Amino acid sequence: MSLFNLLVSKTIMHIPGPLVGFFARGYIAGEQLDDAVRVARELNGQGIMATIDVLGEFITNLDQARGFKEECLRILQTIDAEGLDANLSLKPTQMGLLLDRDQALANIREIVARAADLNSFVRIDMEDISCTDATLDFYRTLREEFPGHVGVVLQSYLRRTPADIIALSDAPMNFRLCKGIYNEPRTAAWKDPYVINRNYTRCLERIFAAGGYVGIATHDEKLVFEALRLIEKLGLEPDRYEFQMLLGVDEELRRIIVDAGHRMRVYVPYGESWLPYSRRRLKENPSIAEHALRQMLGMRKV
Repeated sequence: MSLFNLLVSKTIMHIPGPLVGFFARGYIAGEQLDDAVRVARELNGQGIMATIDVLGEFITNLDQARGFKEECLRILQTIDAEGLDANLSLKPTQMGLLLDRDQALANIREIVARAADLNSFVRIDMEDISCTDATLDFYRTLREEFPGHVGVVLQSYLRRTPADIIALSDAPMNFRLCKGIYNEPRTAAWKDPYVINRNYTRCLERIFAAGGYVGIATHDEKLVFEALRLIEKLGLEPDRYEFQMLLGVDEELRRIIVDAGHRMRVYVPYGESWLPYSRRRLKENPSIAEHALRQMLGMRKV
């Protein structure tokens, strides 16, 4: 890690919001749904799918959950009305998971039911370890009620993930596989980046072997290589997987993957709660800030 990146990762939680916003502005569609629609349409024009997410998590009252539920319903309706090649991502805690588990499930069920009516799809995001069991339980319940219209996220840094794949392999599976970004205890999560990558490949192999559909969510070229190796080895058709990346991150690698004939989906976040998201992403990937600074100064990376 460069000295600049180390400095960003250590100080990002204390950097003023406007400065964070400057560095992160290329990685968030904007504050309104119209901004996300505009970006999704641009991506579709490049042969890239989108998943739209309204930012916000760990709410403090159920009125907020109702607001997020209504916004998610509006996103689904807008995707349909605009004819976008896009789906919806949501977080269980913005639906009230940590306040009222039954109400959170009811909120998500209403959203997934609407997605099924529109022949659309909802991805249930994974948050920190306190939410893992409930999130997987929600997915198991809703995939039975609305098969083909709901998926969930798995994180390769969690020690439990290979076992979770086996436990969920008793029915058709649809996963987004990512590394994970929350600071979990060593008892729950691998800490060595090499091991996390090895576990990612192990999980990907396990999903493919079980016949699951997977969104290969990574910007790590080593993992892209391993995924392509497995796809070629197993002779998988493009309808068995897609690659997924964050908006604005490594667009060159994104283009390479698309030009090679693979499906790509880009995560398009929007909303007024952009600051916590931006801080977390910059802490996870401080090279975003370095890239933005180089663009501002007209510098090329050497």
